Amino acid sequence: MIFRSSSLKRLSVGMLPFADAASTGLPLGQLLRLSLFQISVGMATVMLLGTLNRVMIVELSLSAMVVALMIAIPVLVAPFRALLGFRSDTYRSAIGWKRVPYLWFGTLYQFGGLAIMPMALLVLSGDRTLDADWAGQLGAALAFLLTGLGMHMTQTAGLALAADRADEETRPKVVALLYVMFLAGMALSAVVIGTLLRDYSALRLVQVVQGTAVVTIVLNLIALWKQEKMAPMSRAERAAPRPTFKQAWRDFAEGSDAGRLIAVVFLGTMAFNMQDVLLEPYGGEILGLSVSATTLLTAMWAGGALAAFALAARWLSRGLDTYRMAARGILAGVLAFTCVIFSAPFGSPVLFYLGALLIGFGGGLFSVSTLTAAMTLPVQGVAGRGLALGAWGAAQATGAGLSIFVGGALRDLVNGAAGNGTLGEALATPATGYSVVYHVEIGLLFITLVALGPLVRTLAMTGARGGKLALTDFPT
Repeated sequence: MIFRSSSLKRLSVGMLPFADAASTGLPLGQLLRLSLFQISVGMATVMLLGTLNRVMIVELSLSAMVVALMIAIPVLVAPFRALLGFRSDTYRSAIGWKRVPYLWFGTLYQFGGLAIMPMALLVLSGDRTLDADWAGQLGAALAFLLTGLGMHMTQTAGLALAADRADEETRPKVVALLYVMFLAGMALSAVVIGTLLRDYSALRLVQVVQGTAVVTIVLNLIALWKQEKMAPMSRAERAAPRPTFKQAWRDFAEGSDAGRLIAVVFLGTMAFNMQDVLLEPYGGEILGLSVSATTLLTAMWAGGALAAFALAARWLSRGLDTYRMAARGILAGVLAFTCVIFSAPFGSPVLFYLGALLIGFGGGLFSVSTLTAAMTLPVQGVAGRGLALGAWGAAQATGAGLSIFVGGALRDLVNGAAGNGTLGEALATPATGYSVVYHVEIGLLFITLVALGPLVRTLAMTGARGGKLALTDFPT
């Protein structure tokens, strides 16, 4: 009986998703607990890019350009993700921690930004004692900056910590689990937030944002607790010269296609993310969808990304190289934006939701492909895992933030021209500005294909293949 019970226990644990990601240095229980920081980052992403931008544009009647600028503010720190990763690689504390200090302070920044946000939203909504519009906008800008900084720092340090604790065999599987947890956090929080905001009011919105701040710090505290061993360092060890970021970056970029790959990541991310600040307002203003209905778009996006993740595993297991797989994601993005464009003239929410699903699928396939390629680039010298993860994240986050601002500004400029009759009577509709942005994204996707071409040719000439990888072998 004892034998049967122990065998059943081993069988049940082995059947868990990503059970083979556990190792002696990082048991499954600690791995699952550490992955909670990705849930909090996914939750904050839904708040910034989903719920809040629609509320500020539709319910608070703010200019899309102003909202896009606020949401793009976190991009000011995005290029420093590589530096943050490098600093966590080389940080020396008295007790020997490297990653936990960055994970903890990132959590505090993230919590602080969400804590400030309700007061800024109250001022923006018109229920204020200050007779100054700039006060709400300044408070919102500060809230978005702190939240974005916290997200970047938490994610970079958390991924690097997980990679440190895992061994060579399980490291790709560990990082893959964290990727899935991020998408699951986005999907779950999108459903919960959408349900809570079904009966929208300013007070309910404040309660949801405050609840998000509390859940963030609770999840991250549980995630980082006893995750990094203390290894006290002497004063002489802490004072020893450390490598410079310039030297580490030179080692990372030397002798590889890192520069072109980072450019492809930047262009592709811009193409997929110009709609981030506009998709939910488009559903509300053009298709007449409710706040709850448009918030569920994030869940559709996350579902599409998870489907791309599973399909990518099958393709790579058959030997498809990562760059060709990225090209397939780009083509899926072209189809996605075509569906979104035609949902307005057809008045079809189903076509709109299908477009959102395909945006998640194409963007997820592109992200997984380029990140897999980045993680397999040859790294030498003093370049570490934190720098590699930070470089990819910096290119992606910078492209995303810049595209968000450009998308919002372009929509406002085109709608202004359409409203005063400059573009003619046929285009004098609110949908014109949105449609122009989506067409620009399709153009950027084709430009990304052009930039990706030399990488595919290089891979074909060298005869390299994607290799036999299982679902759990994807990094993030």
